[in-house]
Amino acid sequence: MRPIRATIRQGAWRHNLAAARKWAPGSKVMAVIKANGYGHGALRAAKSLSDADAFAVASIDEAQHLRRAGVDKSILVLEGAFTAEEWLVANQLHIDMVIHQSRQLDWLEQASLASPQGVWLKVDTGMHRLGMQPSEVQGAIYRLDKCPSIRKPLVMMSHLASADLVNSSDNSQQLNTFRRVIDGLSVGASMANSAAVIGLPETHFNWVRPGIMLYGISPISGTSGLELGLQPVMTLESEVIALRKIAAGETVGYCSEWRAAKASTIATVAVGYGDGYPRHAPSGTPVWINGSCYPLVGRVSMDMITVDVTAATETVSVGAPVVLWGEELPIETVAEMAGTIGYELVCQVTQRVPFIEVS
Repeated sequence: MRPIRATIRQGAWRHNLAAARKWAPGSKVMAVIKANGYGHGALRAAKSLSDADAFAVASIDEAQHLRRAGVDKSILVLEGAFTAEEWLVANQLHIDMVIHQSRQLDWLEQASLASPQGVWLKVDTGMHRLGMQPSEVQGAIYRLDKCPSIRKPLVMMSHLASADLVNSSDNSQQLNTFRRVIDGLSVGASMANSAAVIGLPETHFNWVRPGIMLYGISPISGTSGLELGLQPVMTLESEVIALRKIAAGETVGYCSEWRAAKASTIATVAVGYGDGYPRHAPSGTPVWINGSCYPLVGRVSMDMITVDVTAATETVSVGAPVVLWGEELPIETVAEMAGTIGYELVCQVTQRVPFIEVS
């Protein structure tokens, strides 16, 4: 059996949720577990984050998956209904829905709902991705007030485009727009994602919606989750499966992209892009092996990477433990080297990698 595995620490989820509550003590916490729990497993996340006040997912099928597995906590579908029929499914399963465009409101008005339906109304305050225009909000609220079976209070929400850049003027502009929209309304309010939970307390309102921080990954540019006091939930691990010595001038990997400047010792590790390790990680990307970090060399292949362990002060042997990211090696470091973000790395871990849960 290949030694590659993703170890999932349930206690890290609980630690990170507690951290979110400390940053936003006056708000309810909606834990975002979309995209299969950011690649960690949505059901695993729901179980470990059971102390959250509610969960958020992207689509009705993600919410159905949780309901069928026995998750009975409040769930919000962030992208709302894609068809008129999804309102009936949501109502039957007691799933709250976001409305971000008039078509979704049209469908709701035409639906025959059997029980009170939770609705969040999204307003576009400047990200220009989803949401009603501020000028449309009063009309949408009027229509919602006339709909039977809408549970009160309505919650107004928006999404920050630049929360990871705490000092960006975009944040204050969006916040001011949102405040103008909700001023005088008897509604709940939600604006803060992970970065805003940590860095923009003025955006906390009634509900905060932490996502990536719950997985121990920093939402703030230039910092790691560890530096923020978060704990990584996922550790991607493997082992050294081969060692070889090469002479100065010899090359390693596909297309001979890396050439040894001196006699070198190369460790081959059982992980590749077929497991979700980033194919475009360049030579020099750190890989933790048996207590120290060494540089990746040559191209990442489907099943293997090669690492220059010439500088090892102690002998690196076949079977030596390897961490690709986790507590020993921040995922943010690997992501930056690969020209991406930690979100993408954890979401791209593939199905052939075994997931091992530990407390």
